[in-house]
Amino acid sequence: MKVKIDTKERFHVINIEEPILPANMTEDVKETLLSFLNKPIKNIIINLAYVNDIDESVANALVTIQQTFYEANSSMVICNIQPEVEKFLDEKELLELMNVTVTESEAWDIVQMEEIEREFN
Repeated sequence: MKVKIDTKERFHVINIEEPILPANMTEDVKETLLSFLNKPIKNIIINLAYVNDIDESVANALVTIQQTFYEANSSMVICNIQPEVEKFLDEKELLELMNVTVTESEAWDIVQMEEIEREFN
């Protein structure tokens, strides 16, 4: 899977640079994203701006991975979902289970707010 990673102070932005995320990439997606839980900075933002099609197994994996991040007191936010992918996720009733923002900037804000919330708990 082709990705570009931009590391910030409190999170990593992972730009998935694949137009299609087929079922046979599910394990690759899991391995790539879950590996960040073993790093000093554990929060991730997944930018799907380049993704025009996603298989249901990959979409389900994203929901599961997000839950794993929250159980590990880390954040995972998905941003820049293309309309056709958003429609698919909504039809499969997965969109409502995901932490999604329209822009990467909004995703930054959510990660930072969640970090502050965790500091108070």
